[in-house]
Amino acid sequence: MSDHKASQVLHVKGRVLVGPEDVRDELWAIDGRISYGRPAGADGAVTLTGWALPGLVDAHCHVGLDHHGAVDAATSEKQALADREAGALLLRDAGSPADTRWIDDREDLPKIIRAGRHIARPRRYTRNYAHEIEPEELVAYVAQEARRGDGWVKLVGDWIDREVGDLTALWPRDAVGAAIAEAHRLGARVTAHCFAEDSLRDLVEAGIDCIEHATGLTEDTIPLFAERGVAIVPTLVNIATFPSLAAGGDAKFPRWSAHMRRLHERRYDTVRAAYDAGIPVFVGTDAGGVLAHGLVADEVAELVKAGIPALDALSATTWGARQWLGRPVLEEGAPADLVVYDEDPRADVRVLAAPRRVVLNGRVIG
Repeated sequence: MSDHKASQVLHVKGRVLVGPEDVRDELWAIDGRISYGRPAGADGAVTLTGWALPGLVDAHCHVGLDHHGAVDAATSEKQALADREAGALLLRDAGSPADTRWIDDREDLPKIIRAGRHIARPRRYTRNYAHEIEPEELVAYVAQEARRGDGWVKLVGDWIDREVGDLTALWPRDAVGAAIAEAHRLGARVTAHCFAEDSLRDLVEAGIDCIEHATGLTEDTIPLFAERGVAIVPTLVNIATFPSLAAGGDAKFPRWSAHMRRLHERRYDTVRAAYDAGIPVFVGTDAGGVLAHGLVADEVAELVKAGIPALDALSATTWGARQWLGRPVLEEGAPADLVVYDEDPRADVRVLAAPRRVVLNGRVIG
């Protein structure tokens, strides 16, 4: 870590990308906040030059979680630091059994928007991840996690049903409708893990706000998502693991394995069709379960590979993502959370993989 006790005044000059087309020549960070006016004490400021973006957003990751379940604080810190070094300074934690509130007191770690702990059915999700409950308990648990989270609740919408041998929906329509209504009453938005097709219509018609992965979108459900304004976070760097998962299930669950391969094969077409229909698409990596943290640049590149225009893929981890999550970009008075690059990331999103400097709360961190 460099310059943990940074100067009170920081000067960023070159090209500051306040918005996709709002480009300014400089900004100042004064006591951790952005200003576009030259401050007193400017002569002693630390100066950075380059192309500046708002701190990147990973809208689906899991700080405090690995493939076994909750991790200790030291491991959670390493996860958050990996995201920070990649320029991801705002994280939507899409479900974790660990208490990571202590991170909020660390000005050198990314800001986190928590969705509480996953909510699933017994034996219908990864062991040690979720509250495992029955449908009649769903409203109560959603209310509990809505109060514990930062404006989001995370459901598991589908998972392998071992008796069926394939992905099936977890929740009856009436249970999920009542639960989503309760979350909204408490001021929280609801998202759900969904790989397959079957659960999507019920969840969207019940009022859900977002779907994670969304590999099961079809020409029948895409118009419904677009009409209702339901966002998706495709996590394509995670979907890349589907073939290896399928190979592991060939002997015991061949129907599930074949389904996972089909979902993987059409992943880019699915994301592009969603984008073309006007569905909001945001960047998320699903880091923390099996994947390493710090993959935000890889996910942006995957969205471009899927056919999303570079500027919109960039917005999905910067301006648009922050607006969706209700967090500021680089406006006057906002926290000075930004990343500086050598070249214009609008021209080539691969630039995101090599941040020159990371600034968090006005401090040069990396």
